[in-house]
Amino acid sequence: MIEGGGVVIPSERLKEKIDMLPESPGVYMYFDKEGTIIYIGKAKRLRRRVRSYFNREHTVARTNVLVRNIADLKYIVVNSEEDALHLENSLIKENKPRYNVLLKDDKSYPWICVTNELYPRVFVTRDVTLRGGKYYGPYTNVTMVRTLLELIRELYPIRTCRTGITADAISRGKLKLCLQYHIKNCRGCCTGAISADEYGGFIDEIRQILSGNIGHISDMLIEQMTALASHLRFEEAEVLKQKYLLIEKYKAKSVIVSAQIHNVDVFSFVRDEQSVYINYMHVRAGAVCKSMTLEYRTQLGESDAEMLSYAIAEMAEKGLSDAKEIVVPFLPDMEFEGKTFTVPQRGDKRKLLEVSEKNARQYLIDKLKHNEKLNPEQRTLRVLTTMQRDFRLTELPRHIECFDNSNIQGTNPVASCVVFKNAKPSKRDYRHFNIRTVVGPDDFASMREVLTRRYSRLIAEGEELPQLVVVDGGKGQLSSAVEAFDEMGIRGKVALIGIAKRLEEIYFPGDSIPLYIDKNSESLRVIQHLRDEAHRFGITHHRNRRSKSQLESVLDDIQGVGDKTAAALLKHFKSVKRMRMATLTEIAEVIGPKKAEAVFNALNVESNENSDSKSE
Repeated sequence: MIEGGGVVIPSERLKEKIDMLPESPGVYMYFDKEGTIIYIGKAKRLRRRVRSYFNREHTVARTNVLVRNIADLKYIVVNSEEDALHLENSLIKENKPRYNVLLKDDKSYPWICVTNELYPRVFVTRDVTLRGGKYYGPYTNVTMVRTLLELIRELYPIRTCRTGITADAISRGKLKLCLQYHIKNCRGCCTGAISADEYGGFIDEIRQILSGNIGHISDMLIEQMTALASHLRFEEAEVLKQKYLLIEKYKAKSVIVSAQIHNVDVFSFVRDEQSVYINYMHVRAGAVCKSMTLEYRTQLGESDAEMLSYAIAEMAEKGLSDAKEIVVPFLPDMEFEGKTFTVPQRGDKRKLLEVSEKNARQYLIDKLKHNEKLNPEQRTLRVLTTMQRDFRLTELPRHIECFDNSNIQGTNPVASCVVFKNAKPSKRDYRHFNIRTVVGPDDFASMREVLTRRYSRLIAEGEELPQLVVVDGGKGQLSSAVEAFDEMGIRGKVALIGIAKRLEEIYFPGDSIPLYIDKNSESLRVIQHLRDEAHRFGITHHRNRRSKSQLESVLDDIQGVGDKTAAALLKHFKSVKRMRMATLTEIAEVIGPKKAEAVFNALNVESNENSDSKSE
């Protein structure tokens, strides 16, 4: 390989092979110098597609790396692009080339099997073989499988044993009745007590249910009930009625849109930074009969339409997608023989697409939760990365501080500072401040004082500054914070934002237009948690200060009660209200009987005076 201006020039031998490629559909395979397959691709025109790798520099770096490693190629010609897609799919699964899309299909989904026997069995299995029965599924929801089997066994007395029942074994009397017969869960298949034809009727109806044709069974049961009731056979009609109610209950849970939508496949598409998640649903009579989500790990910047084609081909190869109509969010990059595609904008089919997309997104959420449970640091990093993007930060906000002022009509003004590290509260780093230089209710000046005191001290002590500071308030508080930061010379070192209470809007310095973050955003949830913690911490400190000042004012004039006594009473009773409610004995336990009597009398005299003044 020779590189010229970013374009990889193939060797003479490889160039000759490329020139000889046919302009027909097929699959091409790239090999490295060790003879290992490193990439397999499909093409509508082989020569044009392969040449495109070597005539330009690619925007995806991984593609450029692939091209530099191509030492040889082979190809297989097929009749159509769809055939090429299926062949590519099977070759990728067999060879697992390094640079191909990877299908993360390591799950073994449960299926329901109906065996091909004289008296067929119905059971759940994860081992799908092509012989011995017909398989229905796969089911990604195990609960759905159990619900179906419970419904079937309540409706029909089918056998659950694994006994090999043949006509010869029955005629020779080799088999015996078991407990299931005696408790009326089975009609005695092993002794021929129920004929194979009658039992086969049950199996035919079970196949209808598993295929999604539940409405047909309901209609049939109504006809039979009506016929029995007309002949006054009410007990037998009641048995059929119970079966009908069971089916209707199941049908009510399974039908999600109009029952007029019949035999339709639905594919939805969700992509994150590394993978693509495509949910497949098969709908019959408005009910979802099959559903599963495929996860593909993208490698070379494959387009959405291309990935959708891979998923459609995957379902067809598994024998699951047999509908003629396929509902999709956008058209795939190729046509499929005998298939028509619908991109709905409204109506029932649009609702179906939304249900499918919801399942794909839930698959992604479940995957993230599982990964975060195994590695908690991964969630923290994701949240911090989201915050860095949303708040336009130059680095991850691993250390955040939030400030809030608290006062009532200017009395006992205080401020609180709460600290989050790695998006979680670090309560040992919380601080509260008593406002010293501000007189009256001036939140702006109070904010300026607190920030100056906090960060002047951190700078003087050589402590690490936070990456982000949040002030509780709108443009006014933020402007005061900016002034304080400018005075300390840390404006460019520490990011600063304000959060307003009314609409949870975020303000940035120098920008009069606020940022409105999605209410479900993790960034906003962290900022709200910070703000709420700062408010709670500030209110608690303010309440304690008010209680202390009230207590000190009440105790100042009592003979024999000094600062130490007042402090002991405050520590024990917390507030004046609790002290007034205390008995003389309870106060004496804290400060002794002599001082307790003076305090008890003084508090009760004041209380009586207050009540008299109110009555006037």
